[in-house]
Amino acid sequence: MSLQQPGSRPSDPEMAGPFPPDLHDVRHLKLKAVLLLLWALVSFGATYFARDLQALVVGGWPLGYWVAAQGAVLVFIGIVVVYGWAMNRLERGDRTASAPSSSGNSADHPHG
Repeated sequence: MSLQQPGSRPSDPEMAGPFPPDLHDVRHLKLKAVLLLLWALVSFGATYFARDLQALVVGGWPLGYWVAAQGAVLVFIGIVVVYGWAMNRLERGDRTASAPSSSGNSADHPHG
């Protein structure tokens, strides 16, 4: 293990900094913008239309109650799950696009 001089940049790309540059790719920014917009619409839209939602009854309780008590939390959890899935998919696609093509040698793929 080598020690680095203070102020020098690490050579390992994963240790280059807290935010890799590909996290600011246009696709990632669009994903974040869409999910934040969905969060804002659910959070503020449900509050704005709360009186209208009270007229609908689900399971003996007004729909406004369900949206306030459970819906916003479930939508937020859904947003986190979608973000994680989409980021994994984008990163996997980036990794396969930047990977050099193999020569078909079985040593390159020990499991397959």
